[in-house]
Amino acid sequence: MVAAHEARLHVATSVDDAVAVLTEAGGDAVPMAGATWLMRAELRDEPIRPLYVALGRIEALKGVEIAADAVSIGACVTHAELAGGLAGLPEMRGLAQAAGHAATPAVRAVATVGGNLAASGFAAADLAPALLAADAEVEVAGSNGTERLPLAGYLATRDQAAAGSLIVRVIVPRGDCVSAHTRLPLRVAGDYPVAIVSMNVAVSPDGTIADLRIGVGSVEPVAARWTALEEALASQPLDPEAAATAAREHAGVFAPRDGVEASGAYRVRVLPALVRRAIEALAASR
Repeated sequence: MVAAHEARLHVATSVDDAVAVLTEAGGDAVPMAGATWLMRAELRDEPIRPLYVALGRIEALKGVEIAADAVSIGACVTHAELAGGLAGLPEMRGLAQAAGHAATPAVRAVATVGGNLAASGFAAADLAPALLAADAEVEVAGSNGTERLPLAGYLATRDQAAAGSLIVRVIVPRGDCVSAHTRLPLRVAGDYPVAIVSMNVAVSPDGTIADLRIGVGSVEPVAARWTALEEALASQPLDPEAAATAAREHAGVFAPRDGVEASGAYRVRVLPALVRRAIEALAASR
């Protein structure tokens, strides 16, 4: 086992440099940005790795770039930076809320977008369901070049990614829509939610739902779209009570996880209330 004082640090100067070092070291190296996940490694019984590759000096991983058709978010953008960078964009309100309310102010100041998505053991991450609802894609660099993947595909395969794979940016399309992010934290769970519901909706001129995407986090081990509820609410008005009723009818699609802070059954039971809150927020923001 590697002792903490024996671990080495490589400060990467570019994406290519980071990928090359991570690829060569294989499973003995991990990328490091805000290090909030690393600081809690001992609580998860994770061993110290021989090599950590620091990403903080790579300019290509920084910045929130807002274009007419999309927002590009660098992997090393912190939660606090993301919340500030999206301020004033109605269609990004849900994502801004997810970034601005995750964890604690101290963690939001250093925890990064890329680290949040890459942490496969972190079921309660706020950004994943919000980005799923926003139909986001991730740009991933590796030894064979760079590819862009739908976020759902990345989340499903991140544990099997080849050594050296590294999130570079997250791309979120813009459109004529509104979004909302709701979560239920419990004091015993600290600042992390036991259930999360994020929604992104486009509304027809007659007030009915033209397009709806719903991301659910912290209920199952991996955040996922709630497609059964999306289909049930299609072409319906933004009615909070009707949406909550539909959520109860379609909650059986989940295989919820049990945890010290909440049972799986409880996580599913609170989803209709979160759906109601999300629909209320969407209706109010139109």
